[in-house]
This record gives sequence, structure tokens and C-alpha cells, in this order.
Amino acid sequence: MSADAIPRPTRPPRLAVVADPVEQLVKSRERVKAYGEVFTPQRMVNQMLDLVRPELETGPGFVDKTFFEPAAGDGNFLIAILHRKLAAIERRYQREFWPTESLFALASIYGIELLEDNHEAAKAGMLAEFVAFHHRHGARSTRRTNLWQSAHFLIESNVQRGNTLTGLDPLGREVTFSWWNRVLNIPGTVQREQFTFNSLRNADAGMFNFDVHESFVPCPIDRVHLEVRTDV
Repeated sequence: MSADAIPRPTRPPRLAVVADPVEQLVKSRERVKAYGEVFTPQRMVNQMLDLVRPELETGPGFVDKTFFEPAAGDGNFLIAILHRKLAAIERRYQREFWPTESLFALASIYGIELLEDNHEAAKAGMLAEFVAFHHRHGARSTRRTNLWQSAHFLIESNVQRGNTLTGLDPLGREVTFSWWNRVLNIPGTVQREQFTFNSLRNADAGMFNFDVHESFVPCPIDRVHLEVRTDV
């Protein structure tokens, strides 16, 4: 047998080694000095959320348990909270309820962020997480659908740009949120009630009220973006 006929071992293809992306915990020294901006590592985010797993994933009424991030940054906590709630909905609810319950999950997550770029990133990240969940399961969630429109509206309403210490937005107005209350005996229906963030500070003193704000008629949660007021 000639040397040419002897099979030679083939060299395995060279694999490109891609390093794990390094988390960016600081955007600039100037921002650290000016705002004390240092992002929480994802590992620590997950460890902290593990401490509230019953409220977030396993306990009764977990979908509606509210979470508030007073310094939302680029949304690492908000997105992780939404991710866990959606995963729990997938495990614990039948598929037909996923669109409605996923919107109620969004309605339970609040945040305030001072810096404009972080604020926009947090909202975009939450919407991307929501849309990806439904796309994975073959549900339509494009800009033309009520599902997308309602999700976008809830995020815009619940994640506000402002100063948590003062309770004011960049224009000096009160940061205003909404409670999204389930309507008893009417599945998938929500009643919206607005309140100022600063009123939460006075809630224990009995000063928490909704009287100075617009009121809205109950509606399906996938129609909240239509904003039908009681005086219309």
C-alpha cells in the first residue's frame, strides 16, 4: 500500500473562541461623580430576586404582587422581574391565559429613573422581554396588535423619568403612576386609578387619595391604551 493510500487523520476545524461579554457596571467616571451611577451585576440581581421568590414566582397572587425600583438604571432589575413573572405564568397558567396574565404582570412593575438614556433603555428592554416571550410561543405581538399596544402603554405609564428624592419629573411636575386593579368577577378587566408618587410617602398618615386625578372606566387590560375616561 502506498503512502498516499494510507488514510490520514483529519485536523479538527479551528473554533473561534468568543469571550463572555463583560458587564458594564460604570458608564463613565463623570456619571459616577455626578449621579453615583453604578449598575448592579446580573448575578447579584438574581441573588436578590431569589429572596422574594414566593412573591415573584411561587406564591398565591404572584402575578399582581407589585415591585418598585426607585433607581431603575437601564432596567436590569425590572427586566429580570418581568422575566421571572412570565416564566412562572408559563408554568402555572394554561396557554389561553398567557396574554392577559402577562399584561397584568407588566402592570405590577414600577420604576423611576433620573437619566434619559437609562430611562429609554429600561423601557425598551422591558418591551423586548415581553415581545420575545410571546414570539417564542407563536403569539402575534407586533405594533399593530392590541397586545403590543397595551404592553407599550403599561410600560410608559409605570416606568417614569424623574427624581425619586423629590418625586418630580424633569419639568418639575409630580411623577404620577397608576394602580391597575383587577375588576372582580370580570376576568381580564382592569380599573385604572392614578396617584402621585409623593402621595405614597403620606399613605400611612391617611393622606393617600385619588380624588385629584382623572378616573377611567373599567376595560379589558388589552385595551388600556385606548384610555377611556369616565367623563368622556
